[in-house]
Amino acid sequence: MIYFDNSATTAPYPEVIETMREVLERFFANPSSLHTLGAQAEQALAQSRQLAADLLGVQTAEIVFTSGATESNNMALKGAAFAYRSRGNHIITSAIEHPAVFDVCKQLESCGFEVTALPVDDKGMVSVEQLKSAIKEETILVSIMHVNNEVGSIQPIQEIGQLLKSYPKILFHVDAAQSFGKLKVDPKSFGIDLLSLSAHKFHGPKGTGLLYVRRGVDLIPLLAGGGQENGRRAGTENVAGIVGMVKAMRITLDRYQENPNHLQLLREKLWDGVEQIAGCVINSPRKGAPHILNFSTPGLKSEVLLRSLDEKGARVSSKSACSSKLEQPSRVLLAMGFSEERAKSALRVSCSDQNTEAEVEQFINLLNEAVTELQSMLKVRR
Repeated sequence: MIYFDNSATTAPYPEVIETMREVLERFFANPSSLHTLGAQAEQALAQSRQLAADLLGVQTAEIVFTSGATESNNMALKGAAFAYRSRGNHIITSAIEHPAVFDVCKQLESCGFEVTALPVDDKGMVSVEQLKSAIKEETILVSIMHVNNEVGSIQPIQEIGQLLKSYPKILFHVDAAQSFGKLKVDPKSFGIDLLSLSAHKFHGPKGTGLLYVRRGVDLIPLLAGGGQENGRRAGTENVAGIVGMVKAMRITLDRYQENPNHLQLLREKLWDGVEQIAGCVINSPRKGAPHILNFSTPGLKSEVLLRSLDEKGARVSSKSACSSKLEQPSRVLLAMGFSEERAKSALRVSCSDQNTEAEVEQFINLLNEAVTELQSMLKVRR
């Protein structure tokens, strides 16, 4: 079986699973409890917070543990929008954000906020100049993803952060769910105020994530109740999940430093192979993220080719996992200017550091076989 759906979720590292098992057994108590067992669980949580902060180069008080990037994004956008509403009601984002940002912006519009969704070019890139032109006196928040989850375009986060230094009243949020462990993620030097991560995108457990909140930034909490996470996020912490996530953060960064070109080599091999299959056209930008390749086979619906590959033992996806069951064509590809037919026939191949060159070669053979069979069966012109 070839698993090339790592942008949807990655398999947890064996070391992460073992660590979580130990934590569940030894540190099962509520970290808010005052007895010895509670203090031990709290200590495990504190150590994980310190390590997460060290790995991101931030302070421990700036880490808020969440249930994943969807919660982190909601907390960042809604929390900041309502906390700073007295300053203004204008938010800037892009047309190709993940639904966890795009749909949150729609909700905020229904609450009276004004949202500008920046267009992208045919490489899925926002323009820093267009962003600058969109800024108003009422602008309070800019939310731009680091790496697009469907096509892998890398947004100019550092340039945007540099630009926003001239607008100290505007907060900068970055959804980095797809970039951590694949690209440099440095909130401080990038000028980021709020940054979202999700553990299951880098071989950690599902249901855990974090939000970096720069010191001095206020957020209205999404959840009211206990005073956990310095009052930012009520609810008993998922200690085992958090410890597992932070262990996965460390392993991911260690592996990246040991072999920084591995994913790029796989992508180039995939690119060359897909490009040579008649009827396939690549949608990803050439200089995209090293782990994502998106392509279309006009005339063949995504689901048909996906199921054929699945039967042959290759697991890929049609678009983001959160939208893959919707019948609409990819919103991201339409925003990049591609036709509806191309958007309806797109597949996403996404690798992790656990994939090999041999798997890429095998996948290309299976893809060529599946496309040829389906084109012949459906009488699609090559």
